[in-house]
Amino acid sequence: MAACVLCRRLPRPRYLLGLRKDRTQAQHVSVEQKDETDDHKGNKEALQKQEASPQEVYRLFYNPSSYHSSVWIAASSRSQRDNDEDEQCLSTLAPSFWQQRNRYSVSCSRHLSSSKNTLLDLAFRDPEPERPSVSSFRKPTPPDVKVNARAFLKCRPEYASMTIDLTKRPRLIEMEEALPLLQKVIVLKGSMKPSDVCQFIMELSRLHRDKIPMVRSDQRFIMLLRYSVEHLSLFTELQLLEVLQAFVWLDMPSDHTILGLYEAELIRRANQMSLHQLLLAADLWRCIGRQVPQFLQHLYDSVRMYWEEMGVTEVVHLLYIIGEGRQCSKDLMHPVEQQLMRHIHKLLPEEVGAVCLGLFKSKLSVSEGAVTRIVDKGHSLIEDMSDFAIVNVLKLLRFSYLYHRGWLQAMSQEVPRRAQKMGVKGLMHVALACSVLHYRDDNILMAIAERVPSLVAHCRIKDSCKLLWALGTLGFPPVQSPSFYPSLTNALRERKAEFQRYPEHLLTALLGLAFVSLFPEDLITIALSPDFVKLALTSTKLELKKDLLTLDETVGLELPHWSGPRLSCELREEVAEILWKFAQSDLCQKPEVLEAESVLQILLGGEKFVCKRMILPHTRSIDLEVHLDSSGQPIPVNPALHTTTPENNSSTSTHQGWGRMNLEATITDELLAQLTNNKNTTKPLTPSPTSERTSPHGVQPDDGRRRFDTGLHLTNEIIEHLTNPCSRDSAPQDSTNTLKLAIQVSSRNQYCFHSQQLMGLHAMKRRHLKLAGYRVVELSFHEWFPMLRKSRAEKLAHLHCKVYNSLQ
Repeated sequence: MAACVLCRRLPRPRYLLGLRKDRTQAQHVSVEQKDETDDHKGNKEALQKQEASPQEVYRLFYNPSSYHSSVWIAASSRSQRDNDEDEQCLSTLAPSFWQQRNRYSVSCSRHLSSSKNTLLDLAFRDPEPERPSVSSFRKPTPPDVKVNARAFLKCRPEYASMTIDLTKRPRLIEMEEALPLLQKVIVLKGSMKPSDVCQFIMELSRLHRDKIPMVRSDQRFIMLLRYSVEHLSLFTELQLLEVLQAFVWLDMPSDHTILGLYEAELIRRANQMSLHQLLLAADLWRCIGRQVPQFLQHLYDSVRMYWEEMGVTEVVHLLYIIGEGRQCSKDLMHPVEQQLMRHIHKLLPEEVGAVCLGLFKSKLSVSEGAVTRIVDKGHSLIEDMSDFAIVNVLKLLRFSYLYHRGWLQAMSQEVPRRAQKMGVKGLMHVALACSVLHYRDDNILMAIAERVPSLVAHCRIKDSCKLLWALGTLGFPPVQSPSFYPSLTNALRERKAEFQRYPEHLLTALLGLAFVSLFPEDLITIALSPDFVKLALTSTKLELKKDLLTLDETVGLELPHWSGPRLSCELREEVAEILWKFAQSDLCQKPEVLEAESVLQILLGGEKFVCKRMILPHTRSIDLEVHLDSSGQPIPVNPALHTTTPENNSSTSTHQGWGRMNLEATITDELLAQLTNNKNTTKPLTPSPTSERTSPHGVQPDDGRRRFDTGLHLTNEIIEHLTNPCSRDSAPQDSTNTLKLAIQVSSRNQYCFHSQQLMGLHAMKRRHLKLAGYRVVELSFHEWFPMLRKSRAEKLAHLHCKVYNSLQ
């Protein structure tokens, strides 16, 4: 009877036939009836409970975080879960070239250990911890525009030997053909051979998808699974892969007990398998939806033996597997990069996208040169790339903090052309990449803003929040697209119950809205309510205290009529202290800040006239605070008397005496000679290969006065101020006539790239300083940083000019 049953064989898929060619000798194992070994007993015991109560084993529980779509839906449907990775990626392994390109980096507000702790970082953060299911209040999200994350497998026929094509399911059979197979499981019982078990499982996997649940709950199928475990060690490698492939079509639950046994067997045999067999097994595990970190580690260890044999398809597929596994050992990074660079010129459009996504998901920090070459290749193929591949390139740029001018300029043309056919996830990632790279392009932003309102129904809560944050950070004004911000804000209201699970998303959205002066008071009331604050501080490992403080203080300054909830004084003081401790160890120690502080002290007459502090702690940056009286004289700054409450008179006071501002600097003949170019200049404060020469020929006289590189011309008035000090009164003056200056040493990160457009948090800070009664004096990075190489006299004149001009 067994011979009759097995006479009809399934046609072998191409990728499995290819594996047979890889084998040097077929494995023939005689199957004899024998006593169960200890291993077989253990495997049988693992299935006892499953066999006894099939109804319980296959009971489904709705869990959005672990739900996997059916395998018979088109590959584009399955790729939805492949593409949903943005919450999983974390840049804990920073790219090796960040230190060289930190001028373009985005700082993080939710991880205090970051050395650039000034701005909300949505690009990279820890995977979210497990939280209670919210199925009771979550509304189903309508399907978005479909993408196929495995489209690169269509690029070359060579992928067929190491992957499964989810779009080509074997020929279906009807239930009438499956029932005799199930009956034969009972008849054969102990006489079943490994080949019988393999054949039966493969035959049943050809059932129509609607009938699969019925078969999986059948007691005879459970017996068949038991027999497969009994014969597990007798399967050939090819048979193991055939059964695993059948499990894909059977849509076996990823946490099924039997899969753990198959994983252990494959790990045991990893050293005996070929490279293509290992890659196929990893691909099958991915399609099943099971995380198999131990097997992947064996794959990574084994792949080192095959470096010389690897072609472009093996390299691309390996990177895909590494990305889907979300991890890779550091010592594998360099050889993978070498192999990738070796084949970079052969990559096809969709393969470029697959490589970028694999590097992004796995947190593999390849060199800057490698990233540049990958994006260069993508740039040369951009017209033939799918929307999904283009978004993946942007993800890699976002992870690497690499500004690629050619690619981003091409995006200015491609995104508006493609936006009307893109899904909300893709648009969100485009916006997020632009914000992380500080790249503002109105063509891109307008295309996103015009498309998103029609996709609001498809938005996940994090899509809405990140879009609001990204465009708010880039300073996209509400008037340019009247429907963009209202439509997403309304979407938050409709799904506000989800903030119980993801409180950080609400804070993300509200901060993005605050950057462009939008304040939905009903949502702010939720965010600052005691219950929500408690939830935000206890339900997640993310650091949300600073975001809460920023929102709370913003409300206090920009909504004077606010009568809703506010943070407690204790929490505000706690967060302010945390931020100040960090600022003291990082921001306050930057050379450009220390030099500005020192020069101002000389200019104004001593340390008591300059206070380096966080005037507004919620803006997460420091300022050099200076006070002047109505006659322009400096007043000692007493930190104990500082307040952030707006003073109506301070910002409108007249300062008739500023023209005679006192300079507490000792003006010597040597210093005067520097300013009038009558003598050799002094040696620069900071030695540099490009520092000015001590010879008077280093500058050209201009009617006896020096014209500095910054464009400052020493007029008679300035020289008079520098050489004719006035008497000073250091006693405290009438605070109602005090002009408070906030002198900011800005950095490149505070602006959009190659632009004078301030990023969202810093633009908001300027507004808040004015509301708090301060006048802002900026020492911009493109002016002050070159001055660091100049002499002290030039710096004094430059600061005098900056402060003087700010009062005109």
